[in-house]
Amino acid sequence: MLKIENLTKKFGDKIAVDNISLEVESGQICAFIGHNGAGKTTTLRCIAGITGFDEGEITIDNISVKTSPIEAKKIIAYLPDNPELYEHLKGIDYLNFIADVFKIDKETRQKRVEDYAKKLEIYNELGFPISSYSHGMKQKLALVSALIHEPKLLLLDEPFVGLDPNASYQFKLIMQELASKGTTIFYSTHVLEVAEKLCSHVVIIKCGKIVESGTMEEVRGKKSLESIFLELANETNN
Repeated sequence: MLKIENLTKKFGDKIAVDNISLEVESGQICAFIGHNGAGKTTTLRCIAGITGFDEGEITIDNISVKTSPIEAKKIIAYLPDNPELYEHLKGIDYLNFIADVFKIDKETRQKRVEDYAKKLEIYNELGFPISSYSHGMKQKLALVSALIHEPKLLLLDEPFVGLDPNASYQFKLIMQELASKGTTIFYSTHVLEVAEKLCSHVVIIKCGKIVESGTMEEVRGKKSLESIFLELANETNN
């Protein structure tokens, strides 16, 4: 589903992502972990077609992000770590706007909005302006907007930040349900305990390079994901 080949992204003289390659198959939930500044967000933005890249190729369901960006974006959803919402709109108006962009019919959008918004406990607030929402409510609304067209690839940058415990639990269930239907989920996180329990696969990036990847069992071995990450983070670069 998601294939990255020899991806390099530079910002001036700084190499943010250094010749990385990885694949995430349909139905996998893959954690993308690394220290601050390791290249996680830059990689996600390249996949989403928001940030251009200097070398390499990214394909989503065999569609090139570089040569067919619109077609690629039709089948993905990207949620940044700090979503920018149109705060002058009511929550429901924002969701309808997103549904219009992806040409979701009225019946389908109503069903999905009701389903996801009720599970994340924001349904009763959809009639209020987004400007009145708390940070956690905005995060919930952004999650619903990302799910409304049921993308083939879900890209998430720290999706659990700001969520209360019940919403976090419900969103984990939603992720598992989507994966069981074939959705690919690739998300960055610092919450390693959740990743360890939730994800089938993991990719660890350090200083723009992938230093470990595979199934959660392969990477973790008999240790915890936290201990593996700390060992890699503390290793000196050769």
